[in-house]
Amino acid sequence: MAESEKLCVQIALDGRKKACPKTAEKNQTLLTPAPPGTTASEPQPNCSAKAAVSRIGSARAAFTLLELLVVISVIAVLGALLLPALNRSKSSARRVQCVGHLRQLGLAGQLYWDDHSGSAFHWRGASTNGGQIYWFGWLENGNEGGRRFDRTQGALHPYLADRGVEVCPALNYLNPQFKLKATGASYGYGYNLSLSAPPAQPPVNTDKLARPAELVFLADAAQVNTFQPPASPQNPLLEEFYYLNAHEATIHFRHTRSANTVFCDGHVAPEKPAPGSLDPRVPGQVVGRLRAEILAGP
Repeated sequence: MAESEKLCVQIALDGRKKACPKTAEKNQTLLTPAPPGTTASEPQPNCSAKAAVSRIGSARAAFTLLELLVVISVIAVLGALLLPALNRSKSSARRVQCVGHLRQLGLAGQLYWDDHSGSAFHWRGASTNGGQIYWFGWLENGNEGGRRFDRTQGALHPYLADRGVEVCPALNYLNPQFKLKATGASYGYGYNLSLSAPPAQPPVNTDKLARPAELVFLADAAQVNTFQPPASPQNPLLEEFYYLNAHEATIHFRHTRSANTVFCDGHVAPEKPAPGSLDPRVPGQVVGRLRAEILAGP
């Protein structure tokens, strides 16, 4: 900064019309009174103090276009790095929550078996009140997406009450590829049919299972529907499904291509699709079968 500009700043800050002591000697001519007989005038610096202060403030506060572009680029890079991590965290949280749901359902199943001398429940029961009783509750007959549903009539409800563990948090009911069975979400898990004896036969006795730790009880379930509107062969849609076996693609591998399963001993574990079992009709949805050996009956 030139000496004259320093003088201007000093004048502006002090409010006194005198120079800084360090520069007084150099600027003495500016402060010397006019000779006798001449018109006296105030010493005038060669710049305005206000303009000098304004230039200093502007230099400190302004951003150049290049600096602004650099900041925007850094923010964009950080966002690109963080978003995948956030999505993975959300997916992991939903998987953990699903594990908790299945663990409670597994415990409810064991309590049911204890109360019924080891007998497993049937996956489907009587027809009543214009609907059908299934292992998970009563579902009204009628058009898809408009049926009433009552989970209080399900086999496990007395042991669960209203804990809200019936629906998997990773099953997206708002997905345009999804078709509702009832007026809202009903059940997100399927029951192993090998535990459900035919109606004319006595129930399966779970106390006599040879390897309960190797037999699936419930698992993440869904199927591809092409035969009930609004689904069609030209518009296949995903929907809830309520049983699983070794022959039909009704397992929904919705946790990063894995399905959570609870076994008859109560432990929960992830499972991958059986080779060659995936249903390709709904892109982006991984629906298939489990390994046959963990679904085989007693």
